[in-house]
Amino acid sequence: MGARGSAWELARAAGDAAGVSLVPLDSFEEAQQVSGLAGALWEEDAMPPAMVRAFQLADTGMYGAQADGRLVGFVLAFLGLDEGIHMHSHMLGVISEWQSRGVGYALKLAQRAACLDSGIEEVRWTYDPLVVRNAWFNLVKLGAVATQFLPGFYGEMSDRINRGDRSDRFEVRWRLASKRVERALSGRPEPPSPGPVVLEADGDPDDPRPSPTGASPDPGAAVAIPRDHLGVRLRDPDLGRAWRDASAAAFQACFDAGLVASWIDRNGRYVFLPVHEATS
Repeated sequence: MGARGSAWELARAAGDAAGVSLVPLDSFEEAQQVSGLAGALWEEDAMPPAMVRAFQLADTGMYGAQADGRLVGFVLAFLGLDEGIHMHSHMLGVISEWQSRGVGYALKLAQRAACLDSGIEEVRWTYDPLVVRNAWFNLVKLGAVATQFLPGFYGEMSDRINRGDRSDRFEVRWRLASKRVERALSGRPEPPSPGPVVLEADGDPDDPRPSPTGASPDPGAAVAIPRDHLGVRLRDPDLGRAWRDASAAAFQACFDAGLVASWIDRNGRYVFLPVHEATS
């Protein structure tokens, strides 16, 4: 079986494991459901039905996860042209009671399979680099690589999650047919050896303080972040801002040195490598 067929096999197996069916979303009723789910997860009108209909008409691979006839998650994207044709994944959402069951993973694999069907071999998106679970999902579980730091990318955001915090983001690139991605999707990601520690987390593990070390961002550079930055900034807004600023400086230094974020461990320690090492 070819790579496209195996990609759909992986996606459907992940959907079965999560207890959902993966389906294309192309009707008006489904557009309304996507809009309602996005509003519940972020804020009202986060994705108006008319906008969802435009995505559907463009046929850029909007997929849903259904359970018991109900939409419990979706992923939507649009085509990008910067440095070659790719898919930019704009939204991935799963209702709260279905989170942490593998639904998001199944939706990303459906997106991958649909892209490969269309001859598209790269998907990109952004995420908050201080959210450890998202970093693990993107870099380790999926095998994407963070290639760019975007400070304050979305400006001020008013949704429940981002309100009161600077919207720093990483852009990740997911090279769908690469050996790195194949290893990740087969459950065999290869952790790199960490090098010099550029930013350390000191003190209480639940409320650590950022401690720049002054180390040069050489290959293997490690950058620590809090295991739960949202919890830190809710308990101590000043400490949350200190982490946002210190991490931004460390991330920028690593990217300026020609490195990309290729790994993060469960405790929140990134490892940065040269591009050719991270993507091989």
